Amino acid sequence: MRITTFIGSSRENGNTEILTDIVTKDIQHHKIYLRKLNIKPIHDLRHDINGFQPVHDDYDQIIQALLNSDLLIFSTPVYWYTMSGFMKNMIDRISQAIRDNRYPQLREQLKTKHAIVVTVGGDDPYLKGLPLIQQFKYTFDFLNMNFQAYIIGEGHRPGDIAQDKQAITQAKLLNEKLKEVIVKGSF
Repeated sequence: MRITTFIGSSRENGNTEILTDIVTKDIQHHKIYLRKLNIKPIHDLRHDINGFQPVHDDYDQIIQALLNSDLLIFSTPVYWYTMSGFMKNMIDRISQAIRDNRYPQLREQLKTKHAIVVTVGGDDPYLKGLPLIQQFKYTFDFLNMNFQAYIIGEGHRPGDIAQDKQAITQAKLLNEKLKEVIVKGSF
């Protein structure tokens, strides 16, 4: 099973990445730091006579990761009650990618992908992080992707996630589940 983790935090080794690392501990996966890529915001040309135009940035790396993975882990802190800007840019550009002639089967291929969301916030995230999870669910539903699981954790300052025993336990359980799935070869 090929796994890609998209890290949407602006901070290195932030709480969300720490929690995600527990989920993927001892599991081979590819990690993409969105903050290190040049992903331009979408210029919505869906209704323009010429449609979307090529964008010269790093987004093709995202498309290749989507195509080459069986499981996609979306790891983003809760920023203002939603995903980070880095993650939002990545998600927004899917509108363009599914219409890109270079990837004519992208939408069909996304139907075969499994998704997990990991998020950490500091302002009552178990409640206020739910809209973020719902936003991802609607995105996955639209793309017919298989939404497998999510974990919400709480952390105010760097390293605080270690104090959230519930999130740590959920991450360890998900890690065990993923190891079983890898052995079986499917969800």
